[in-house]
Amino acid sequence: MKKSILIILSALCLFACGGKRDSAKEETTAALQNMPGDSTRYGLACDGCTDSILVLLPFSGANPDTFDVINAFQQHRVLGRPQVGDELAVILNPEDKEEVLMVINIEEIKGEWCYQVMPTFRNLENMPQRMQRRMMERIPDSVKQKLLVPREYGLRLKRGNVAQSFGASRNRNADQMSPVEYPKLRRYGEWRLYNGQLLLGTDTSSFANNEKKAREYDTVTIQLLRHDSLVLKFKDHEQGYYRKTNNNQ
Repeated sequence: MKKSILIILSALCLFACGGKRDSAKEETTAALQNMPGDSTRYGLACDGCTDSILVLLPFSGANPDTFDVINAFQQHRVLGRPQVGDELAVILNPEDKEEVLMVINIEEIKGEWCYQVMPTFRNLENMPQRMQRRMMERIPDSVKQKLLVPREYGLRLKRGNVAQSFGASRNRNADQMSPVEYPKLRRYGEWRLYNGQLLLGTDTSSFANNEKKAREYDTVTIQLLRHDSLVLKFKDHEQGYYRKTNNNQ
């Protein structure tokens, strides 16, 4: 019964906003109910959105709301330009419910995001700098080219709040035998938006020996979101990504 209501409600939302992208039509809206403590407004971008006005059809089925988005645009807090039918997350000014502080285009943040990492020679950082230079000078360039190969790490943000990390080797024995090592990759299995922040939950299936652990969440700030670029600020570093497409595979 609940599933039927969600389908009907989604259809009404699509009709009121003038239609939605084919890929998003297949998706059952998972943000009809906010997580506890989440004050975000979720809905669909409607016709009439400009650099100063945001028209949002809430998932509650109510009439579209119109918000002032001028300051958010000027402060670069509109993350991913809204298009008609896009699913949006909107943070309102608590002192002025007609003003938007932040907009996140949920359609834009979904996808496959990548970045490249370089390996380093194992235990090199434990050597004095003088020994490091001597070691690097003695290694032929041809050997360096074979060993110091960049690797592509990435993060898939999929429908249904599913996340997947990829790129790092899972063959621990082979990695330990290699003279070089790549940065560790934190593996995620879930993603959500919460009060304008991105929550990344660890992949509980990746624990060794089927060890059962509670999912841990990293709270990440979205610094930049464009169709082909994403910048995330983690607790201890900032990471830039490019979107993986058929053209750059």
